[in-house]
Amino acid sequence: MRSLFTPRTPRIAAARKLHRRRDRDAARRFLAEGPQAVAEALASPGTVIELFGTTEALHRYASLSRAATDAGAEVSEVSDEALAALADTVQPQGVVALCHQTDVPLATALERRPRLVAALAEIRDPGNAGTVLRTADAAGAGAVVFAGDAVDPFNGKCVRSTAGSLFHVDVVRGPDPVEAVTAARAAGLTVLAATGYGDADLDSLADAGALSVRTMWIFGSEAHGLSADVLAAADHRVKVPMYGRAESLNLAAAAAVCLYASARALRASRSDRP
Repeated sequence: MRSLFTPRTPRIAAARKLHRRRDRDAARRFLAEGPQAVAEALASPGTVIELFGTTEALHRYASLSRAATDAGAEVSEVSDEALAALADTVQPQGVVALCHQTDVPLATALERRPRLVAALAEIRDPGNAGTVLRTADAAGAGAVVFAGDAVDPFNGKCVRSTAGSLFHVDVVRGPDPVEAVTAARAAGLTVLAATGYGDADLDSLADAGALSVRTMWIFGSEAHGLSADVLAAADHRVKVPMYGRAESLNLAAAAAVCLYASARALRASRSDRP
């Protein structure tokens, strides 16, 4: 019987390095932690390279072990110490998948003619970014663009915050925000820039039927918002109306409001077709 992998086992030592972005980028690999993320990764063909798990966890999540084996991935039993070295949480759930990075070029994502796209410009908080990606998936977006100097979508906290949605949509990394806007418009998408100082109101656009077209929403960081160049390049600069006394919404809440407004309009436009 093969002994358990320990923190010193070469494959564990190599995987641990993926906590650093430069090592993830060099290897084109990342770690997905926890049974939900692992299950979603395994449902994405060709994504999982190896499943690491403690003896207890591989017994508890036997279906993941079977799915990994069926997918041609290695299944490796590891010690509690080795699992802790791979995990990025204080109380890991016993399983971690070694995965291929799944991002695609912007041109590839746009060629698939998504009806709804979310773009994150210079957003650095992984929890916020992951939550927006998850919301975009729930709203039916086909792609999420991490533009400019944005957080790495394969950062451990970002991966967890997506709750598996990372594996459901096209993820694009790195294009300059203005170039992303220009490319989206050239591909036939209307680009809406979310800003508290917008000259267009979300409700007014919805009432006018302006949200029932293929759309890319672009969101900036809470601290700095969108640059003047990005705002100028967009088709509309859109604010979410405030009916109470709150000064503003945080990024994730604003993104949810905007994306679902578009999703509802797009769904209604499809149902109206003969």
